[in-house]
Amino acid sequence: MQHLLMEDRGAVRILKLNRPEKHNALNTVLTQELLDGLRAADRDPAIHAVVLTGAGKSFCAGADTTEFSALTPEDPQAVTARADLTTALHLVFSQMNKPVISAVRGNALGGGAGLAIACDLAVMSETVRFGYPELKHGIVAAVVMANLVRQVGRKQAFELVALAEPLDGQGAKAMGLCNRVVPDAQVLDTALQMAHTMAGWSPVAMATTKRSFHRAADLALGPALEVGRDANVMMRGFRKAKEA
Repeated sequence: MQHLLMEDRGAVRILKLNRPEKHNALNTVLTQELLDGLRAADRDPAIHAVVLTGAGKSFCAGADTTEFSALTPEDPQAVTARADLTTALHLVFSQMNKPVISAVRGNALGGGAGLAIACDLAVMSETVRFGYPELKHGIVAAVVMANLVRQVGRKQAFELVALAEPLDGQGAKAMGLCNRVVPDAQVLDTALQMAHTMAGWSPVAMATTKRSFHRAADLALGPALEVGRDANVMMRGFRKAKEA
């Protein structure tokens, strides 16, 4: 991997964005490596949880805008390929069987903010700069809006993308965008502690919990209850297999 570091601590894999000189801005190479790294962790039977973090001072400053000059209408294939790659990355978290926790320090802006909340759980520093500054640069917070509006609702989501003002850790928690706010030095350790807890559960039960959660989250009550009913039936199989 050119821009992604991987480290296993027992059943927990740490994926670290590694472009610290660019505040881990997402160029095409890093975006593809992260997508591949997440899929590889999900396939690895020895890994039961993932922590996503960034090297250096920041989590991720968003898309690497230096690549934008090459993404023009004159090369529609390149434009489409990059958009498809970005979309696939933000979707993969909900498709994985294993939980992913973001450990967020420094800047988490634009696509970086989107990555932070695409994870199942988020731990943020008290001093984090979390937000969607795209309009300040004459661009649009596009793909990242899908997860944002689902997590905080229409009014708060539109405020974040339309005013382009960053939040600190407590502000992010007040909007429901993270689970824990801790001092900067404790962010990774807190995320690892949570990951090790989840890695200790039955992998089948954890995978079913996550899949059921994401299926039910966007459904009306009746279909969501059917998802729960299916998981309920499956649990009987888990118990029988364990007792045998």
